[in-house]
Amino acid sequence: MPQWQVPAAFYDPCAISFDPGMMISLIADVQIRKAIERGDFDNLPGAGKPLDLSDSDDPDWWFKALMKREGLAVLPPSIQLRQDDAGLDELLDQQWIEADVRREIEQFNQRVIRARYSLPVGPPLITMPRDVEATVAAWAERRTERRRQARQRAEDQARAREEAWKEERSRMGWLRRLLTSAGSRPSRSDP
Repeated sequence: MPQWQVPAAFYDPCAISFDPGMMISLIADVQIRKAIERGDFDNLPGAGKPLDLSDSDDPDWWFKALMKREGLAVLPPSIQLRQDDAGLDELLDQQWIEADVRREIEQFNQRVIRARYSLPVGPPLITMPRDVEATVAAWAERRTERRRQARQRAEDQARAREEAWKEERSRMGWLRRLLTSAGSRPSRSDP
């Protein structure tokens, strides 16, 4: 008998132990594969849509539900700063006082610097701090332009009102002339 061959007395096929959990998963896997081959999973309702699983086992279920209900999103600092940078001019345009504008810019710059010195989380930070003087000057120019446009709109509206009033007055003048001329005519009953 060769050295690598096991004698028949030592080989008992019933002596092999199987893990019941492993056996169940193997049987389930075989059944799923057969069902896929038969096409049992084709064209099911809700195909391609995300599953709405319950969060009963999630310890942060209340926080996730709050964020979903309120439409909140927690973004990495670099993305949040990009969005803040894009909306900063619009935020500044809502301010009336230069000191408030400077304060908003300085707070934005502090957030950018704080993010630059912290460990990176998410995409790289490409947002740079804003130059306070240049941003204030741009805000002042936009404010001056908005005031000029508002003044122009007010003048146009006043001009349109005046023209409408003149038109109404000229129509009323025509009607007044017509009525006064009709009142001065002798009527048919007069001798």
